[in-house]
Amino acid sequence: MARRKTKKMLAVEEKFNRPLEEMLPPMVTENGLSATADELGVSKATLGYWLLKLGINVQRVALAPGEFIEVKRAS
Repeated sequence: MARRKTKKMLAVEEKFNRPLEEMLPPMVTENGLSATADELGVSKATLGYWLLKLGINVQRVALAPGEFIEVKRAS
């Protein structure tokens, strides 16, 4: 389902030359919400709204030493 993007969303996509749907998940995973928002030049609230609007699910997981997590994409 195509979602209508704001002018700011389109401006960020143009600046980074990538769709937000592809760009945001790895950025948030690697850098966290605050650093990603800073890199994109938006507030954390705006970034949270974008993630919600685009249907990108962000979850926090606590791991004990020696534990790991594996993420699999649905085919």
